Amino acid sequence: MKERIPGKTGRAVSEIGLGTWQLGTKWGASFDKGETFSGVPYELGLEAAEALKQAFGTEALAPVAIRWVLMHPEVSVVIPGASRASQVADNVRAAQLPPLTDAQMQAAEGIYDQYLREIIHPQW
Repeated sequence: MKERIPGKTGRAVSEIGLGTWQLGTKWGASFDKGETFSGVPYELGLEAAEALKQAFGTEALAPVAIRWVLMHPEVSVVIPGASRASQVADNVRAAQLPPLTDAQMQAAEGIYDQYLREIIHPQW
């Protein structure tokens, strides 16, 4: 079974299970130190999210993310989380959104490059 070590946890997790269950703070980030599970400083993550909201002209990034995932032919199903009925409805509507444009994809990549690449990319 292939395994990965997420973030800075130092613990191997099955690639099959990765992302299908929540890892608590003992496994993941040191939230008291202002770090997210992925190792991105919390404030920097917020800045990146704000930049994405501006680039896509919406406060609702979850449908955009779901639509991005659905653009990949390797993906046969997306199983997003939701805690409210309105989130479920938004998630379903994401499948009806048009594919992201080249300009949107370039904007997202630019935001990744500006805010996150230096921190996340070396963990691959």
